[in-house]
Amino acid sequence: MSATFTRRLKSIPALVAAAVLLVMLLPLWLPLAALVDAVRGRFRLPTARLLAFGLCWAWLETAGVLAATWLWCTRRSGDEPAHFALQRWWAARLMGALRVTTGVRIDTAEADCLSPGPAVMLCRHASLADSLVSAYVVTSHAGLNPRYVLKRELLFDPCLDIVGNRLPNHFLDRGAADSSVELAQLTALSAGLRDDEIAIIFPEGTRAAPKKRASAMEKIHARDPERGERLAGLQHLLPPRPAGSAALVEGCPRADVVVAWHVGFDGLDTFGGILRHLARPPRPVQFHARRIRRDDVPSGDVFTRWLDDQWMVSDRAVHALLSDSAHEGTP
Repeated sequence: MSATFTRRLKSIPALVAAAVLLVMLLPLWLPLAALVDAVRGRFRLPTARLLAFGLCWAWLETAGVLAATWLWCTRRSGDEPAHFALQRWWAARLMGALRVTTGVRIDTAEADCLSPGPAVMLCRHASLADSLVSAYVVTSHAGLNPRYVLKRELLFDPCLDIVGNRLPNHFLDRGAADSSVELAQLTALSAGLRDDEIAIIFPEGTRAAPKKRASAMEKIHARDPERGERLAGLQHLLPPRPAGSAALVEGCPRADVVVAWHVGFDGLDTFGGILRHLARPPRPVQFHARRIRRDDVPSGDVFTRWLDDQWMVSDRAVHALLSDSAHEGTP
């Protein structure tokens, strides 16, 4: 029995069971969650809102799995346009559910710079929702089809597992003994980029948090003091891991590079952080990006320094936006 079959034998029934139970127990968990929120003085009902989004997520995931199953039954499991359309529908519906249940909306004013393809997008990683935000912006607003580099752990999400493996994505094994094999896969992933496609990677490798930042900087200072000094001013982003980004950029010599970041989901790296965020009046999540011509992107050893410089620019931009938001919220 293959690992894929075993994984799906567990994840798909668990998903359907969660969807059914959330509906059946709705008269129980909704008032109970609202009561818990009220007792804690959280009058925006963050627990109830989060569970309501969980209900929407479970049924949208189930719908995605059913649609993927129908494509397989009709011998269209290799139909990329159909699966890209399913991905676009899934991301848009999930973002709509997030807006309705929590009040969170995305300001996508800078999405235009993502087009045209081919391009490689280097994204900030700050929250549990980053993959969804990027998929929504890329597919619904930029009109591009994404090729993702995602961590292998996300295969336990049934929709990402089934649809993601039918599309040109790579689920990265972060614990691989031989990283050269993984990097070769990333180069191959971007090598076939078409004019309506964009390759997406999160160079930080994990969600940003102060302890992670301190740990990463300590390791960099020990290994490369010069680079450590260069990145010492980071306040919000994690130091980027250059190898994966370099491999993607190398794979498609004609692709521009887009550096993207967002503000508004900061602190949503844990479920506790999500609840604290939802307890406050919602602010738009601001998506920002800048496009860099391929001629201005160096290769080889200089790429790491270039990427560090881009990350410092993004970090300062995030800091300025967060400072403005804090100032606006001060009475």
